[in-house]
Amino acid sequence: DGYFSHRPKEKMRTDSNNENSVPKDFENIDNSNFAPRTQRQKHQSELVKKPLSKQKEHLRKKLEEEKMKKNLLLGKNSNEVVQFSDHLVKNSSSSNSNNNLKAVHRSSRHHHVKKKGNSSPELTYDQPPKCEVTGKEAISAMSRSKTKQCRQEIAEVYCQHKHGKLMPEKVTRFCKLEGKANNNVQWDEDSVEYMPANPVRIAFVLVVHGRASRQLQRMFKAIYHKDHFYYIHVDKRSNYLHRQVLQFANQYPNVRVTSWRMATIWGGASLLTTYLQAMRDLMEMNDWPWDFFINLSAADYPIRTNDQLVAFLSRYRDMNFLKSHGRDNARFIRKQGLDRLFLECDTHMWRLGDRRIPEGIAVDGGSDWFLLNRKFVEYVTFSNDDLVTKMKRFYTYTLLPAESFFHTVLENSPYCDTMVDNNLRITNWNRKLGCKCQYKHIVDWCGCSPNDFKPADFHRFQQTARPTFFARKFEAVVNQEIIGQLDYYLYGNYPSGTPGLRSYWENVYDEPDGVHTLSDVALTMYHAFSRLGLRRAETSFHAAGDNSCRYYPMGHPVSVHLYFLADRFQGFLIRHHATNLAVSKLETLETWVMPKKVFKVASPPSDFGRLQFSEV
Repeated sequence: DGYFSHRPKEKMRTDSNNENSVPKDFENIDNSNFAPRTQRQKHQSELVKKPLSKQKEHLRKKLEEEKMKKNLLLGKNSNEVVQFSDHLVKNSSSSNSNNNLKAVHRSSRHHHVKKKGNSSPELTYDQPPKCEVTGKEAISAMSRSKTKQCRQEIAEVYCQHKHGKLMPEKVTRFCKLEGKANNNVQWDEDSVEYMPANPVRIAFVLVVHGRASRQLQRMFKAIYHKDHFYYIHVDKRSNYLHRQVLQFANQYPNVRVTSWRMATIWGGASLLTTYLQAMRDLMEMNDWPWDFFINLSAADYPIRTNDQLVAFLSRYRDMNFLKSHGRDNARFIRKQGLDRLFLECDTHMWRLGDRRIPEGIAVDGGSDWFLLNRKFVEYVTFSNDDLVTKMKRFYTYTLLPAESFFHTVLENSPYCDTMVDNNLRITNWNRKLGCKCQYKHIVDWCGCSPNDFKPADFHRFQQTARPTFFARKFEAVVNQEIIGQLDYYLYGNYPSGTPGLRSYWENVYDEPDGVHTLSDVALTMYHAFSRLGLRRAETSFHAAGDNSCRYYPMGHPVSVHLYFLADRFQGFLIRHHATNLAVSKLETLETWVMPKKVFKVASPPSDFGRLQFSEV
């Protein structure tokens, strides 16, 4: 079901911190995103559905169509060239042959679009592209984009790249080392218990989205300290979470929320933009004297105490901690798509074609979770040298840029000798479960996500072979027990009788969101639940003729939460308004609708008695 992560038993393994967000077997994966199915699959499925005679007729028509296209394209190859000349754009009084040529070009542009009905949407632009757009990827991106502005951006970026004006060809390397720095940091859990005389102060940057405000607040409580600073960015689309964050941030003098918000999609260039802007903001906050930049999400959780973290970083205050991919650079470049041109618009990462890696530098990358010292953050933020300037431009058009930008800049900068190949995290990677190409609806590539930790994974947090201070991913909606175990491990048990330790609530609707954010099905369901609650109150809690528990429903639901107890789904909590008929006043009530665990089959088959157990 949607609330529990069922997975097969896994063989115990030593922990791996290889944190690339693309599959290891990427060579065997179709990264094309021209349509939900490839053309070959589509044609095969069409042929399977048709009888033999219709198959022959279908193939004959396809052959005739291909011949007509070849004749009309006047010798152009199958790379789907689209001409945007003045003749095609402006001449509205052309002959039928020219109209046919336009139709073929439009068909070519939409060749990979899943058509609705028999027609394709026609591409429109404020200004015609400044070049001839060629290649499947660019044409497919323009035909799939939803807005005129995005199509215009795709065309402009493509033409700049085609004319050689977009990507840097050569970049200056300022590092004096040959190869990577080899800095080993020592980890002794007992030695870090002693607080240094001048402890470092940390700027935690929380980049969050979704609706799991309770989990975010629990994580915030676990990492909070009065000597550190907390800067929170909430996704532009997560308005409920933004309201919740503003409420608790106002209670602390060392917590601030970004005044700007971006829609950060998986693999998008917007995430790197968010980090760079947050760094600039932090550098300009003169009243926040921080020493280290640490990025976290709501799915992270500490696995060591604040004192241990501060003692360790104070010992290595001149170092920068990033996890690298390994030694096979060529494979990493192909796997990450660094040799491909991408553009983010319409909250989608469009693949537009190939490009070359700039000469003169070593490209590196790995995890997009890191700890950077203030000196390097200042360099990345304010430096106008050839390396930083050109790398910012290069990574503006890169897939998963935060997994490579800081690694590459650091390794080629004057600070290259400060790099430690460890981001001090444990990530729960299981490629067989997490690499399902689940992001193809938002990015023209195949990606992976870590899995959620569960109680069986707790032993991994106790390892001391290398320094680790955070782990991910945790999702209370999947398993909250493991978070409780970590709290007890780090800070001891809660006072006896503390309520709600095994409970978890997660909001799915809030009145300020507006009912327009709900589907008709969801809105109807929530109304039905609230009416069932009022009916139950009327029939259960008053005598005949007594109006003390009779209510008339008013308006739409106020809020809806999912409720879990001991990691089991317990139903919906619906707050709603109703008029109390006894006093004629409007009241706010909450209805708890629980899933029914026992049911009867209306017409059981004869052998139904053999069934021992079933669950819906």
